[in-house]
Amino acid sequence: MGVATRFTRARAAVAALAVAGTAGLTLITVGLTATPAGPPQPGADATGDGRSRSPVPVLTRSEPVRLEIPAIGVHADLVAVAGDPNGTLEVPPLDRPTVAGWYRPGVSPGEAGNAVVVGHVDTRDGPAVFFDLGRLRPGDTIRITRADGRVATFAVDGVAAYPKKNFPTALVYGPGGPGAALRLVTCGGRFDARARDYSDNVVVRATAVA
Repeated sequence: MGVATRFTRARAAVAALAVAGTAGLTLITVGLTATPAGPPQPGADATGDGRSRSPVPVLTRSEPVRLEIPAIGVHADLVAVAGDPNGTLEVPPLDRPTVAGWYRPGVSPGEAGNAVVVGHVDTRDGPAVFFDLGRLRPGDTIRITRADGRVATFAVDGVAAYPKKNFPTALVYGPGGPGAALRLVTCGGRFDARARDYSDNVVVRATAVA
């Protein structure tokens, strides 16, 4: 699969996320690839943004229910995930590889701060919901439908792969700027068949747009 990374156990406050994020608690690793070529990896031209965007009014909290990423054909239901007492991040069940998970202790998509969504890259049966995440490029659109009927729209700022041992906790789980942002996380890099795990995490950074 893959969303092995690090996470913070803060509940709802963005300020708490900024502090707890430095703890870097580990989460589970499950690599079950059935795709010998492996998932697409971020290109060198997809690792930076360098662009400013017009401020977008932030939304109040509402649970996200649906994720759409037209550029890579993702149309996925969202389920809430959190962390267990051992500091392990929950992920969607492997028998539902087309579902992505929203990190519920953080902010919801459209609120001020970084909303985090994780997903499997693959399973023993083949590609999963975030298999093509590495193909995203700056400017691609991400839409999240919320339980209140509103749609939070984001534009990709950058895509990069990070070694799991150096996961950018603050970048993903930190408070971010004053506006709404989104982080998508899955596995990538080299697959270790013996450990059943990938070497890296692919992280997509996106900012809310009108």
